[in-house]
Amino acid sequence: MDYAEACELSRHSSWNAFLDGFRAKNSGRIILLTTKAPKSFAKFDFGEDDVILLGRESAGAPPQVHSACDERLCVPLAEGARSLNVVTAAAIVLSEALRQNGFFYK
Repeated sequence: MDYAEACELSRHSSWNAFLDGFRAKNSGRIILLTTKAPKSFAKFDFGEDDVILLGRESAGAPPQVHSACDERLCVPLAEGARSLNVVTAAAIVLSEALRQNGFFYK
């Protein structure tokens, strides 16, 4: 796609480097999307400075990521369903976070 110039991309040497930099520069929360979360994204109030984090589609996020996040949320599924594609889950939750913060009404 030709949208790369509209993105602000940051690369971090490690999870700890990301976490240290985030905590030093931001007041927002780190929100992890995971199938293991007890709380639905639909019952969560997103803030403007929140970061929505997703793990690998095949393995999810490692334990140290789970423990460092401020909140863990899931996308509720029908009984018997394992999970959504990671991009689909991200789009659903990001859309709700943007809606709550007035992005679509500016």
